[in-house]
Amino acid sequence: MRTPPARPALAALLTFLVLLLVPAPATRAESDTELWEKLKIFTKVMAEVNEKFVERPKGDELVYGAIRGMLSSLDPHSSFLTPEEMKEFDQETKGSFFGVGIEITIRDGGLTVVSPIEGTPAYRAGLRAGDHIVEIDGKATKDMTLTEAVKLIRGPKGTKVTFTIAREKAKSVLTVPLTRDLIPMRSVRSQVLEPGYGYLRIINFQGDTFEAALTALKELSGLKGLILDLRNDPGGLLDQSIKVTGLFLGPEILVVETRGRMEENNGHFMSSGPKILSSDCPLVVLINEGSASASEIVAGALQDHRRALVVGAQSFGKGSVQTILPLPDGSGLRLTTARFYTPSGRSIQAHGITPDVTVPSRLPRGVSVLKEKDLDRHLVGIDEKPSRSESRASAEPAGKEQAAQDEEEMEMPDRPLADLPLDERLKFDPQLAKALTLLKENQVPRLIPAARKNRAS
Repeated sequence: MRTPPARPALAALLTFLVLLLVPAPATRAESDTELWEKLKIFTKVMAEVNEKFVERPKGDELVYGAIRGMLSSLDPHSSFLTPEEMKEFDQETKGSFFGVGIEITIRDGGLTVVSPIEGTPAYRAGLRAGDHIVEIDGKATKDMTLTEAVKLIRGPKGTKVTFTIAREKAKSVLTVPLTRDLIPMRSVRSQVLEPGYGYLRIINFQGDTFEAALTALKELSGLKGLILDLRNDPGGLLDQSIKVTGLFLGPEILVVETRGRMEENNGHFMSSGPKILSSDCPLVVLINEGSASASEIVAGALQDHRRALVVGAQSFGKGSVQTILPLPDGSGLRLTTARFYTPSGRSIQAHGITPDVTVPSRLPRGVSVLKEKDLDRHLVGIDEKPSRSESRASAEPAGKEQAAQDEEEMEMPDRPLADLPLDERLKFDPQLAKALTLLKENQVPRLIPAARKNRAS
C-alpha cells in the first residue's frame, strides 16, 4: 500500500524539524549524507503514525516528543523546552517561580533530589540530597521525564503537593506534604561570623548574583578573612560566575576556557572586576558534592590563581556548558555545546574540583552521594573509561569518607544551621568550623602554595 502524504500541518512541522536537525549544506560530509538517509526513515514513520494510529495524534505533540527523544540520547543536561517552559526558564533566571524548592535529576530511571534550595518548603520539610521521589500526588515517577515532573511539582501559591519518598536506610517510604510558595531564589547571603571574619554564601548564579555579591562584600568591611561558601550551589548563569570571580581576582584575569565543536563556542573568559576583596585578605572557598557547574568554575579559578584555599569535599563534576537556543515557535533547546576548563587547563567533567583541605560532608551514614559520573549518558571525563552501556546508578556512599571520622553520628537539628548560634552551628558543620579555624590561625597563606605544589607533582 502506498503511504498517503502527510497533511499540510504535519508537513510544515516536519520541514521545521528537518531544518532544525540538519546542518547547512556548505561542505556536507559523509556523516551528513547518512543523517539525511535516516531522516527519510524518520519522516516516513511520522507520516505512518499520523495516518494510521488508532487515534489521530496532535502534530505538535508528535514533533515535540520526537525532539525530546532525540535529546534524551545525548547527555543528562540537554533538553527541549516548550514555549511555556521557555517562559518559566526566563522567570527562573530572573529569580523567582512558584514551587517547593528542589533541584531534581533522573538517576537509574527514577526521580532523585540533587539538593533542596535553602529556605524553601522542601528545605524546611527536611528533604535531602539523594532522596528518591517515588510518587508525586500519587502518580508514579518511574520513567517520568524531568519536564513532566516539574509540571507536577510547580503550581499556584498555597496549593499542596504530596511526595512519596524512598530514603536509603529508612525502614519505610515517607509521605511528605508540601505547600507551594513563591521561590524567590535569593542567591546571596552574608554575615559576620566573628569580628573580622566574614561569610558569603552563594546559593546559585542567577541574573542578580553579581550585584548582590558586590553589595554584600562592600558591607563586609575591615575583614581579616573571608569564607566563600559554594556548597550545594548547583550553578546557573556562566556570565555571573565570571563576574563574581572578578570580585576576588580583579579585572582581565582568565576565569574559564570553553571548548566545543563550533568556533563560536570556543572562548577565553576574562574577569572584569572590580576587585573588592584585597589580596591581603585570606580567602577560603567551601565546596561539597552538591557544588556544580558555575560554582565549580569559581572554585577552580580561585584555586588555580592561588587566590583561595579550597576546603571541603570533592565537587559534583559538571564540566559542560549549556546554550539556550530559541526556536521560531517560542520553544527552545537547552543544548550542551562545550566543555569548560579551569585557567590551568583542567577539565573537571565527571571528576570535580579536588579540595586543598579535605573535610568530609556530614551526611547520614550509608547515604549515597549523587555526582555527574553517576548520571546516565554523562560526557566521559578525561581520565574516565567510557562505558555508557553499563548502569551509572552506584554512587559512592558518603559513609566511606565519614568512616574516617572518629565521632558518633549526631542527629541534625530541625532548623537551618544558619539560624543556630555560631558555637552550636560549628558542631554540626565541620567544614565551616575548619575554614574558620584556618583563617583565625592564619594558616591559609602557608597552605595555598603547598597545595599548588602537591597538585603539580
